[in-house]
Amino acid sequence: MTRAKEATPPTKVPFAATPVGEPPSIRDWANPSVWTDPMLTALEKGVRGGRWHTLIDKVSAEINLFTSLRKVVGNQGAPGVDHVTVEKFDSHSREELARLHAELKGDTYRPQAVRRKWIDKPGSPDKRPLGIPTVRDRVVQTALRNVIEPIFDVTFAEQSYGFRPGRGCHHALEHVERLLDGGAVYVVDADLKSYFDTINHQKLLERIREKVSDSRILKLIEMFLQQGIMDGLESWTPEQGSPQGAVVSPLLANIYLNPLDHLLADAGYAMVRYADDFVILCRTREDAERALETVRQWVLENDLTLHPTKTRIVDARTEPFDFLGYRFRGAVRLPRPKSEDKLKETIRAKTKRKNGDSLPFIIHQVNQTLKGWFTYFRHCNRAVFQHLDGWIRMRLRSILRKRHGRRGRGRGKDNRQWPNRFFEEQRLFSLNAAQISYSQSCFR
Repeated sequence: MTRAKEATPPTKVPFAATPVGEPPSIRDWANPSVWTDPMLTALEKGVRGGRWHTLIDKVSAEINLFTSLRKVVGNQGAPGVDHVTVEKFDSHSREELARLHAELKGDTYRPQAVRRKWIDKPGSPDKRPLGIPTVRDRVVQTALRNVIEPIFDVTFAEQSYGFRPGRGCHHALEHVERLLDGGAVYVVDADLKSYFDTINHQKLLERIREKVSDSRILKLIEMFLQQGIMDGLESWTPEQGSPQGAVVSPLLANIYLNPLDHLLADAGYAMVRYADDFVILCRTREDAERALETVRQWVLENDLTLHPTKTRIVDARTEPFDFLGYRFRGAVRLPRPKSEDKLKETIRAKTKRKNGDSLPFIIHQVNQTLKGWFTYFRHCNRAVFQHLDGWIRMRLRSILRKRHGRRGRGRGKDNRQWPNRFFEEQRLFSLNAAQISYSQSCFR
């Protein structure tokens, strides 16, 4: 009996089972085309006066622009307002980089407008604005980030996980679970309304000036903040915000919220933040209320807005809360409903009953989606995967039923005609089997 119980894999894998380790040191990730050993030593020891001078030459350096272009090419992405694709820019890279080098060195570089694209928000009729800079501007922003990111990253709080080298969503989720397991069950579930669109430019530049005194770097950042926005035939110059989609925006967003991170840490509150998404976990409701009041006051002073209906305090023992796509409900870990709905929407598009592709090809397409989704949601309770596996097989049986001249969804006799083993033989990716295998590997 004991042996059988030990062989049964757990219904979920705690985030703590994810190999985390220590975040890499800046020496491990700082771009070597910019950050020499003497500069890194100065970064570690602190520069005189606490501010960095004469950095524009490092942004404009040809080797930095070249490595930045390789990064942009690797990320691909859509063209901006000039309609120049990554491939076209790369095919003329020597001339384009020489032009950027000369413009940056001669202080004649001017970014073009950002193309606005509206993308769907899962589970909502609303859409999210995405800003798409031109390829040449993405190269310059990457070169700028290569220079200033280490300067600011050393100042960031430990509880900040978003868009930082060596840190990711699962690290933040592991931190949340550790705090919950330690008894911090009163959760301030905060939501900053339209955060990226409401960042105060002058306050942001003041925070950058605390570490950077090179006026040309400051001017370059200000130009990126004030890039025109083109939305169809309309265009305007923003007075606030930093467009999501711009290479440098995540770093600027972290710089803006960094004082809040330290304010809460110094007050003894356990905050976990990923970009503009954050929770504060407390041991008592009174502490949670005080933490929320601290956030409200800081947000007001910094021209931001807490969402009036999405910001709340929950007792995580009895009430669910969502963070980074997961839903925490007591000891249960689930994908939040919007995350599951988005998966089903994607699978539905690939498994329409009138789909004329071969079954192996359809399964191949479905597997690509499932493997990526499982990689992120592998810490959910197993019942989630069992349910989804059954739903996906139903979708595939419906296709086969249609091809045999029968109407409706796969059901009844279809389960016997095309049993689960049939789909195993067709190499359909099983979320449940993958979770069992993953949990066994974690607990060996």
